[in-house]
Amino acid sequence: METKKTLVVGASTEPGRYAYKAVKMLQRFGHPVVAMGKKEDNLDGIKIEKGAASFDGVNTVTLYLNPMNQKQYYDYIVSLKPKRVIFNPGTENPELYAILKENNIDIEVGCTLVMLSINQY
Repeated sequence: METKKTLVVGASTEPGRYAYKAVKMLQRFGHPVVAMGKKEDNLDGIKIEKGAASFDGVNTVTLYLNPMNQKQYYDYIVSLKPKRVIFNPGTENPELYAILKENNIDIEVGCTLVMLSINQY
């Protein structure tokens, strides 16, 4: 299985949050994980950075921020040069789709948790 370094945007240490579940499941499936959220924290050894941190080699960005909260990260996401961005339920954003397409970044609208569980990640 090919591992894909994944940035979880909107990461949280709150077990009920889908972003938390995504970090845990990505780890379980062997994908290297980096994370950013509202506050600096630690999730089982993964440092959650506050705001736009410098990460190298990110293959996939998976979003857990609503479209209004994504705006401040448009340039940042493009600057990472990921292969793809996953828009989880509630994060769909046609404005960002257009920016990503202009920069040859693939868009996937789906659920990271489901994609992992059915081996379509």
